[in-house]
Order: sequence, then C-alpha cells, then structure tokens
Amino acid sequence: MSENTVTLAHGAGGTQTSELIERVFKAHFSNPEFTADDAAVLNIGEGRLAMSTDGFIVSPYEFNGGNIGKLSICGTVNDLSCMGARPLYLTCAFVIEEGFPLDKLEEIAAAMEKTAAEAGVKIVAGDTKVAGKGQVDKIFITTTGVGKIMANAHTSGSFAKPGDAVIVSGDVGRHGCAILLARDDYGIEADVDSDCAPLGGTVESMFEVTDDIHVIRDATRGGVGTVLYEIAEQSGVGIALDADKIPVDPRVKGVCGMLGLEPLYLACEGRLVIFAPMEKAQALVEKLREGKYSENAAIIGRVTEENKGKVVMETVIGSQTLLPQPGGELLPRIC
Repeated sequence: MSENTVTLAHGAGGTQTSELIERVFKAHFSNPEFTADDAAVLNIGEGRLAMSTDGFIVSPYEFNGGNIGKLSICGTVNDLSCMGARPLYLTCAFVIEEGFPLDKLEEIAAAMEKTAAEAGVKIVAGDTKVAGKGQVDKIFITTTGVGKIMANAHTSGSFAKPGDAVIVSGDVGRHGCAILLARDDYGIEADVDSDCAPLGGTVESMFEVTDDIHVIRDATRGGVGTVLYEIAEQSGVGIALDADKIPVDPRVKGVCGMLGLEPLYLACEGRLVIFAPMEKAQALVEKLREGKYSENAAIIGRVTEENKGKVVMETVIGSQTLLPQPGGELLPRIC
C-alpha cells in the first residue's frame, strides 16, 4: 500500500479513513465548529437564510489561476452572495479515485482553506468516498453552504424591470477559456488565467451604494449569455446589449476568434451580472471598479419591454441582431 496515493482503504471507514481525515481535511479545515459527529451544530441567529449546494467535476482539476478546491469554495460562496447573503458555513463531500496522489489532495485542501478564509466562511463538516480506478475522473467535490441574508438585500432573477441597467463586474469568459487551454486539445498557446474568485466582498460593496439592486447572478456554466436569457425569461422582459461595451480580455477574444466561440457563452467563476435602476448604475460601476475582482466592471445594456424573453445585440454600426439562444452542449464543457 502506497503512502503517497489514495487507496480504497482510505474510503472504507477504518483506520486509514481516520488517518486521511486527520492528515488532510482536519489539518486544513479545523475550526471551533468543525465536527467529527454526523452533523455540525451551528448558531446563526435570527433573520433569513440562503442555502445552496453545487457539484464540481472539472477536468483538468488544476488550471491556470486555481484548482477544483478553490473552485468548489468560490462556486457555492458566490451562489449565496448573489442572494445578498453573507456566507457562514460550508460542508464538503469528496469522491476520490483510487491512486490519486496525496500531495495533490493536500494542495486542493490547502486551496480550499485559503479561499474559505478569504471568503470568511467556515468548513464545518464533510464526507469522503474513494472510488475504484476508472470509476471517477480523479476527484469530484460537492459543497453545500449556508449564509445569512443581509436585511437590505432582496434579489431574484424574476425582479428585473424595464429601464434597469445590465452591469457585468468584469471581463467575461476567462474561466471557460482557461479550462479549454488547460486541456491542450487545440495546440493554442495563450496566457489566460481563470477569473475564479470569492465575491462576497464585491456584493457587500454594492449594497453600500444602494439597496435598490434587483438581480445579482454569477455567470458560471453557460456564461453571461445563458444567464441573460434565464433572467429575461424569469422576469418576462427583453434585454438589449451594447456589443461595444462588453469587456473581453484580448487574449480570450483571440482564442474565441480562432475557434469560433462566443465569449458571452464561456463560463466565468468570478463575474457577476447585476440589474439595477439606470440612475444607480454609474455609482455601482464606480464602486465595483475599486474592488479586487471587479476593476473592469461595465454597463453593457438595458432592460426593455420589447422582445420579451430575448437578448438583442446592438452593434457599433447601429444594427441589431438576436443573440443566439443557448442550446445543445455549450463548449468547452467545464463540468
């Protein structure tokens, strides 16, 4: 039995399981609420709660700008933050392939520890399973989070209103592009790092400007384009985008140009789509541009009463074209 890889014995519930938990998970996740019992007992006080869960099976599990561990914290923390919640606690479940290197598992746990600390969230419970060789693609992680919603926050994808501005908190499509390049399927060399980041602080900074924020969504799988179509459908409105105002990193734009991809449909893991009254939009953008993860925030469009359920692109020459609706398998597949 190798001491440097995960074995089936590590998932059997015996001595090796306890050793793995002590060596990797307890070492990185320990806090006063972290438990060896079947469930953590938590004190959250009064108010409204947000709760979310998400699974992560990204391949490759390491990429420029992060790994599956960092991603698993950001994904769930950001889902809570988009509801105006301050993330408090996370649980995590691991499914690990037999033979997975223990040093890589520690790197993943360390990334989770660091990202959770930045997000101000505690990992309080978890589960570990080891699958036989070939039954899992190296490692899968599921995280579940609970957060307390700020009293002044009332957001939903069904709250968009005609006259709202459409804001993005930064350049779009970088995570999806980074994953595509990490797979090296096309022989393209470009230095694109993922935008993967915890965005709780970004959201709280916006509520310092105004409580009148209607929608906040993180543009993960399917990217900004998919999120806009979802909101248009939920709210029964149309969305008009200014193509010239959409921020795209030149390297991402170059990769997309070579492969015929639309940056709006590439995943982000550190970008928000925000709907707020147009009169509040510029102040929100200025505040966002002060932030660590939102320097390139921009107003990219507006909500309309026309074209309900549709997203229309207005080009630099004044013409209009319908943004194709997402369908089939969006590439690159990130999870």
